[in-house]
Formats: sequence, C-alpha cells, structure tokens
Amino acid sequence: MDHENIREIRIDPIVPTQSVLISTARGNRPHKEELPPTRDVREYVESCPFCRGNEHLTPPASFQVPSTEEWEIRAVENPYPILSDVPLPPGVTQGLQQAVEGYGHHEVIIDHSNHGIALDQMSEQHLALLFAFYRDRMRFLYNTDPRIRYVLVFKNFGKAAGGSMPHTHSQLIAMPIVPHNVHDEVEYSQGFYQKNGSCIFCTLIDEAMSLQTTAYDRRSGETRQYYVSGKYVVERGRHFVAIKPFASRYEWEVHILPIKHQSNFLQVTSEELDDLAWVLRRTMTRLKAVVGEVQYNYFIHTVPHVENSSDFAHSFHWHIEICPRTSIPSGFELGSGLFINTISPEAAASQLRQAEVQD
Repeated sequence: MDHENIREIRIDPIVPTQSVLISTARGNRPHKEELPPTRDVREYVESCPFCRGNEHLTPPASFQVPSTEEWEIRAVENPYPILSDVPLPPGVTQGLQQAVEGYGHHEVIIDHSNHGIALDQMSEQHLALLFAFYRDRMRFLYNTDPRIRYVLVFKNFGKAAGGSMPHTHSQLIAMPIVPHNVHDEVEYSQGFYQKNGSCIFCTLIDEAMSLQTTAYDRRSGETRQYYVSGKYVVERGRHFVAIKPFASRYEWEVHILPIKHQSNFLQVTSEELDDLAWVLRRTMTRLKAVVGEVQYNYFIHTVPHVENSSDFAHSFHWHIEICPRTSIPSGFELGSGLFINTISPEAAASQLRQAEVQD
C-alpha cells in the first residue's frame, strides 16, 4: 500500500458503527504555520495550588501517597465538579425529555509534586505508583458508593486537550451511568465473543504482532498488499503492548493494552504496573520525538461496575487510549461523525517505532 496517498473509510473493528476517513491528501492543503506549544518547566510555582507546600490552596486531600508532607501523588475534590454528591433541586422535564440526577464524584489527581514535569520525564517507579493510585481510588469509590456504575480516569494535557492548569494532573469522575462509548465497546466485544468464542481485543493484538499475509487482485491474481508482521506495534513490553489503531481517529493516537487477556483494570498487579510504566514512558518519549511537545488526552476504559459485569470477563479487554491533539475537528467531522485522519496509521506507527528512545 502507498502510505503517502490513501483515501478510504476505515471501519472500527471494535465498534463497527464508528468509522474514520483516512485522507492523506488533506495534510497537504495550505495552512498557517503555528508556533509549537510551550510548557512551563518550573519545578515550583508559588501561586500554583497543586505544588507541594501550597496545600492550603486546595480542598483537603482525599488520598495521597505517601501520607506525609513529602507526598508524591495527591487527590483532592475538584472545587468545580462536573458531578457531585451534593444534591441540587430536581429539574422539570416534559414529554419525551428525560434527565438523571447529576450525582457522582469528581477528583483531581495531582500526578507529581514537580510543577512542570512531563509524563515522559517521570521515573518508571513513579508512573507505576500513579497507575496504582488510579486503581486504588477506583476500587475505593466502587466499594463505598453503590450508586456508582463507572469511574473514568483521564488526563488533559495542554490547552488543545482541555487542560486548564499547567501543573501535571489527572482527573477521576465517578458516574451513576455507563458512558455510551464504553457501553458500545462492551456490547460489540461481547457480540464478537458470542459469535467467535474469542476476545476481539486479543485477536487484534495477535494480528498486530504476528499477522503476515498476502492479498491478491481477484481478477489478475496480482499481489495488491503485503502485511508485515508488527507494523501497527509501537512498543512492546513483557505484559503490555502499544498499538497504532487501524482506524485511528487522531493522527498520532496510540492504545496500550495488556498482552494477556484482562477485562478489569482493578485486577492489574504491581509487576504488571512496572511493565506498563516502561511501555507508557517509552511511548510518550516516541511521541515527543516525532510530534514535539504534544498536547494530549489519555483515558482508561475498563469493564463497568454493574450487576452483570462478570458476563464481560472473557469478552472485554481494558486498555488506555492516548489521543494527541494535533488538529481541531472540522464542520464535516461534527456533522458526519467521521473523524478525518491525514496521516496513514501505518506510516505513523513506522515513524514512532523509528524514534530513538533511551532507557
């Protein structure tokens, strides 16, 4: 395949109702050059409420590690919550209108005491601690609030990704509902399992790491495309693999998944988190080497906390989606629901693999 000239609509294999338009020619259209985003690299900022020593500027910690003044990671209630356990007067709905109480929990997780440190600059030990922190906060909220059906952990880094504070941080929102995109992933993956007897995520991992085949033109028998083993793999560790999705919504989107089947992020072990930290740090280093000071979102998708969650144990596969924000959705994307990707996922994966990474 000519990765320099692609125009095709790719169907998402996980959720087939979602499609992505790969149009590499769109990347050649005239556009105004913009200055690369800058990052505040200071270790401490006196006015920043997230810096160590400024704890009086935030609500009390709901959890921190360690539990001393020399904390490394700290969670506080978001003073401007999207959802809250503080009740509000119910609204009035009419006819077909429906509404659910905006109940839940919203926490800010201060990833590091260092104000300006980037994810790829954090030690692997610290990254493993951060994801253990996520896991433990999620487990705590599920165990203490029976109304919670889903806890979403996410990170907005940079203004283009919705970040409002320069100090590195993540967020956690516990909801009484299951988000529709997680619901769709769960439902479609269960359908695949019922039909094929295997996890679709595991199948995609196997294909990404080992698929090697030749496609022929039906009429002439001419070789049309050759799939090289591992062409979607960006990074691989002992327990985790970073993959460039075939139907990538964003030019530099990367997903990280456990190689061995695992449906629930809460089941991840310390040994596995050490490997996740290694894969994540190297993946972010590759992204920075290719894209520069990248602004991004990442989030964890795991099995919902519902009564029949055990039904999805064999069909769903928890994962992290990293979505660098190098472009702004256009009217076509908003109107059609089709993301436009101007870089071939195969070419993007190749560039990321070729980036130099130092251990």
